[in-house]
Amino acid sequence: MRVSRAQAAENRARILAEASRIIRETGIAGAGVDALTRAAGLTHGSLYSQFGSKERLVAEALEAASAASGEKQAQELPPGGGIGRFAARYLSPDHRDRPGQGCALAAIGPEAARQGEPVRAAYTAAVRRMAARLAAALPEGTPDREEEALACAATLVGALILARAVDDPALSDRILAAGVNHLTPSDQD
Repeated sequence: MRVSRAQAAENRARILAEASRIIRETGIAGAGVDALTRAAGLTHGSLYSQFGSKERLVAEALEAASAASGEKQAQELPPGGGIGRFAARYLSPDHRDRPGQGCALAAIGPEAARQGEPVRAAYTAAVRRMAARLAAALPEGTPDREEEALACAATLVGALILARAVDDPALSDRILAAGVNHLTPSDQD
């Protein structure tokens, strides 16, 4: 049975949304094709006809998650307005505890380095977009704005990865607070 273009587009969007969530929750290695197709309510054939491979699906799911995060970041990072409030939200216990709805960069960061070119290219593009949004939000006159934005992105993503990885809840909370405290002074110049 042939699927209409509209239905194919709907299936694709559903696969990307579910894959994005599952990959952020379980990691790339934990997101098997069976789990991805089951969550989207589709068959293996549908997945492969839409994406060709799991790697291509992961890359596109990362792009979709990054685009969704980017829309939220754009609202929370007004030009020249600083990043303090954004850092406090990003490095919050709620964000730490809900990886499926959070930043894909932190969710798959440790795995991204071991992936093929499509996933690494999507990850690189997401890092660049995040850094550009952070650079635009830094106060006017911030020296070396692009370098500062990269340092902020590394602090945000790295602190969230560490906070999720440790098995000591108090230490996890301290890591989040330390990241926020480290980033907040740049807003108060």
